Amino acid sequence: MPSNRPERREEARFRILRLLKDNPEMSTRDIAHAVGVSNGAAWYLLAALIEKGLVKAQNFSKSDQKAKYAYALTPVGLAEKARLTRSFLDRKRNEFEDLRQEIESLSEELSETELTGKN
Repeated sequence: MPSNRPERREEARFRILRLLKDNPEMSTRDIAHAVGVSNGAAWYLLAALIEKGLVKAQNFSKSDQKAKYAYALTPVGLAEKARLTRSFLDRKRNEFEDLRQEIESLSEELSETELTGKN
């Protein structure tokens, strides 16, 4: 997960939006587990998404537990998910390129060390 706080928060929002698009009936506990945050953090993030109008909470009409909700992404939420997906993908591509360069550098260093050690 990214190291700075705004990036971690953005990635958590992205992961929640992505989860809810495919699984609108997830509980906050399920969300917390899937995203790797506490239940309180999941509730806070979900409440913020609802407050911003990105997610709409609806009670299950057939549920015995009236506290159970289905979470639907709003049109604004779908647009935000697309924006976050683009940002996440760009960040991961940059991380991948940095990692690829580091692997290449380490491989060259190892090759030079092995050649030097054989002489």
